[in-house]
Amino acid sequence: MRSLSLIAVLFIALILGVFAQSTRSPHGEKLTIGCADCHHPDGWKMVEGRFTFTHKQTGFPLLGQHNALSCKDCHASLVFDEADQSCISCHTDVHQQTTGPDCARCHNEESWLVPDMTALHRLTRFPLTGAHYAADCRDCHQSNSSLLFEPLPVDCFSCHQQDYLNAKVPDHVANNYSTNCVDCHNINAVSWSGAGINHAFFPLQESHNIDCAQCHIQGQPYNSISQECSSCHLTDYQQAVNPNHSSVGFPTQCNECHDLNPGWRPASFSNHDNQFFPVYSGKHKGEWESCTDCHTNSNDFSQFSCIGCHEHNQQDMNEEHSDVSGYAYDSRACFECHPSGDGDKVFDHNTTSFPLTGAHNTIICADCHTSGYSGTSTACQSCHQQHYNDAANPSHTQLGLSQDCAECHTTNPDWQPATFAQHDNYFVLRGAHQRIASNCFDCHEGNYVNSPNSCFGCHASAYDQTTNPPHQQAQFSTNCEECHSEQAWTPATFDHDQQYFPIYSGNHAGEWQSCAECHTTPENFAIFSCIDCHEHNQPDSESQHAGISGYTYASDACYACHPTGDGDAAFDHNQTAFPLTGAHNTVSCAECHTSGYTGTSTICADCHTTHYNQSVNPNHLALNIPQACADCHSTQPGWSPASFGIHNNYYLLEGAHQFIANDCVQCHNGNYNSTPNTCFGCHEQDYNLTNNPPHASAQFPTECLSCHTQSAWTPSTFNHDALYFPIYSGEHQREWNLCTDCHTNPNNYAVFSCIDCHEHNQADMADEHDDVSGYVWNSNACLECHPNGEGDKKINHRMLREIK
Repeated sequence: MRSLSLIAVLFIALILGVFAQSTRSPHGEKLTIGCADCHHPDGWKMVEGRFTFTHKQTGFPLLGQHNALSCKDCHASLVFDEADQSCISCHTDVHQQTTGPDCARCHNEESWLVPDMTALHRLTRFPLTGAHYAADCRDCHQSNSSLLFEPLPVDCFSCHQQDYLNAKVPDHVANNYSTNCVDCHNINAVSWSGAGINHAFFPLQESHNIDCAQCHIQGQPYNSISQECSSCHLTDYQQAVNPNHSSVGFPTQCNECHDLNPGWRPASFSNHDNQFFPVYSGKHKGEWESCTDCHTNSNDFSQFSCIGCHEHNQQDMNEEHSDVSGYAYDSRACFECHPSGDGDKVFDHNTTSFPLTGAHNTIICADCHTSGYSGTSTACQSCHQQHYNDAANPSHTQLGLSQDCAECHTTNPDWQPATFAQHDNYFVLRGAHQRIASNCFDCHEGNYVNSPNSCFGCHASAYDQTTNPPHQQAQFSTNCEECHSEQAWTPATFDHDQQYFPIYSGNHAGEWQSCAECHTTPENFAIFSCIDCHEHNQPDSESQHAGISGYTYASDACYACHPTGDGDAAFDHNQTAFPLTGAHNTVSCAECHTSGYTGTSTICADCHTTHYNQSVNPNHLALNIPQACADCHSTQPGWSPASFGIHNNYYLLEGAHQFIANDCVQCHNGNYNSTPNTCFGCHEQDYNLTNNPPHASAQFPTECLSCHTQSAWTPSTFNHDALYFPIYSGEHQREWNLCTDCHTNPNNYAVFSCIDCHEHNQADMADEHDDVSGYVWNSNACLECHPNGEGDKKINHRMLREIK
């Protein structure tokens, strides 16, 4: 019963579940329309014409190819709200996100084909025009599938770099053309040809609208053309004869007179009024028909005539201009005074920035206006350069005077009078010179070329004629400013006290009246006397100076010891920078002070050069020994004793030589010229007398330093181990005392003995070598087989043969 009841319950539940499922919508819970909108009681299948649902109600109307699809094509699960309305949810993005997810930007429901790509491209940052309009998409958008449209750069060069590099007519690279193609090429053009060139930098209008090759000559860089008219039309300019452009000096800028009409006509020269003369305005307007009416020489349009037309005649013009300075019956003169062509408007030069004064009023206009009246320079040198160059008194060019004439000259004739404000640049005028600055003749006397610029140069006569004191006789300095100022000759100063001797101060102040009291020789004021005045006399003076080294009864000697004139303040040479010692105490003052007592040199060579040159042992001159005598000598007489602190400059004293450095005789023996400077040169006797070993008989090298040092003969070294046989190393080390232990012949160290020492004896050695082929009981044989002195290490001849 329990089993039956459980089965019944389960069955009932199943029935209820099936019923519940049959009443739930399979289209999801969000569907709001009733089943009858789409389905019919005859069955669930939707039949055309029998349902009232329209897809427009969903906000996604079915258009084009979408209208032919079944619901399950888009709603695979039949839960309608799960469908995504974006194109990419149903359609694979073959463009791989390179154009964005909205297919409708380019495609519609009718077909995947893009109906108007040009219009579509116009919405991008690169509208298609010109050659780009006809280009295939794949020409620019290159990919494996031809369906990727990544954003491309919009500058020309990114796509057309190769076109730029390959362009040779003209060569874009060589000419360094802009890489922005639109600077020259029209983006609307369908080719790179000239028709598409953007020539806006030089508009090709009218006569310039010609074939490119007429201007851009083959082989020449396109950017070599200058935009100046004359660069193309210079030949036209040069060949123009009516008027002759070259001779007239017309501007080469053609567009000043010509427009772009072919044949250069019509042409105008409207600037004639401003540049030359008003013919299009004023009184001459309409009074001429062709240029040759005035320019009578068709070969030279710089020539013109005023006097050949109108009412002009020379007699009337002469009378009318009788009061006009500079008047001349000449067409150029007419133009000078009537530059506007109006007879009532006479040109007044004084209204310009260059009024005429002085000599400028006496010349005709053409003298200055040699090249026309426009732009004539007002700088003096523009007209007077030749006067400047020719000026000789003074020579303006040599002195480098300013070329601005007005700095010194007025416009008066003959350049006179003149000033020279820059005189101080050549000679400064001060004091009394300032008072005569305006009267140049006082100094120059009309000669401005050779005027001296030193005091004595001008005042030599005053110097020569001065008698108190007589400057010339006293040989006073000719440098006037040492005593005089530029204000006046007096008062004058003469620093006798500081320069020579105190006469204005000290014991001699007030003790003299004239220079001649001391300077007893008027012809030479360098001579003075001390002994001719006061209480001085020779006996008293000699007695007073007894015991004074170098004393002489002479005025120079007085001054030497009493330079201040004070008898109690005698000169003490030892208080100077040159105290007297040794032999210097035994000479008279005059021997050193040959030219007075001021400025006497303290340098040895200045007195002792002769001693230096005549020295022979050693020869100072030949050895180039320094001339500073005190380096080697004291002031003792005879130049001895002497030292030679610079010995190392000639021969270095080291080791044992240092101990005898002060005992020169040991090496030199009183001869300082022929002393050898090699070891053997001095120690030859030591070499010859050495017998242990005997150097001479053993023929040891005479280069002592190869075995000995400069410190002592022993210990000495001899590279016996490397040169001959190991006795300082190996088994023979410390096995010997004297060289004669092995070298048994003292007369010949080439002889040696091995068999006379150690344990060697002939019988034992014969037994030990019974298997040695060629064995002999001989010292040379020992060395041959045992060159290193070791018995266990003998030469293997078999190995020698193999090695050989």
